[in-house]
Amino acid sequence: MARAREQMDFRLPPVLKKLKRGPQVLLPKDLGMIVAYSGMNKESIVVDAGAGSGFATVFFGSIAKKVISFEMRKEFAEFVAKNIKRSGFDNIELREQSVFEGFKETADVINLDLPNPEQIFSSEFSLSDEGVIIAYSPHTEQVTSFVKAANGHGFECFTVEAIVREILSREAGTRPQTKGLTHTGYLTFARRKTLKE
Repeated sequence: MARAREQMDFRLPPVLKKLKRGPQVLLPKDLGMIVAYSGMNKESIVVDAGAGSGFATVFFGSIAKKVISFEMRKEFAEFVAKNIKRSGFDNIELREQSVFEGFKETADVINLDLPNPEQIFSSEFSLSDEGVIIAYSPHTEQVTSFVKAANGHGFECFTVEAIVREILSREAGTRPQTKGLTHTGYLTFARRKTLKE
C-alpha cells in the first residue's frame, strides 16, 4: 500500500503534494485540460464550485489572480479551509454556500464539480466576454443536461474526456501499462456564442 501511495504522490504536481485528500478530487489529467482549454492565466478570476478536498481550488490558485471557492457542505468546507492554509496561498477565498445562490464578481473561469451543474444558468453570475464555464460530469446523461441548458442560454459547448495511458519502460522493452487511469469524468466547456461578422 505504501508503494501505491508513493506512486500517486510522484504523479501529483508539487503544489498538491502538501494537501490532504478527503472527498473525491479532480486529478492532474483533468486539471490540466481545464487550464489549457479555458485559457486560465495569472490575470484570471476563477470560481471553483463543489470544492470537495480543495485540490482544484489550490491548483487554480497557483495559476490565477484570484480563486473564489464554493463548498456548501460544512465538513467539506472545513477540509478545504485546511488545505488552503497548507498551500500558503493568499489569493483564495472560500465561501461556505452553494454557487447557485449567485455571486457578483465577474469570473473568467467557472469550474463546476457538483451535481446538476446546469443550474448555473438559472443563477445570478457574471462572466467575462471570453469567459468559460466548465462542467465536470461522471455520466453522459449529466453532459446532455448541461449542454441542453447551455445551448438554451446562448452558449456553445464542446465535451472532452482525458484518458491517460502510462508507458512502462524496462530493460526487456517499452510498452503501455496493462492497467491505466481511464474514465474519471467528462469535461464540458461552454462559452457564449459570438455573432459572426
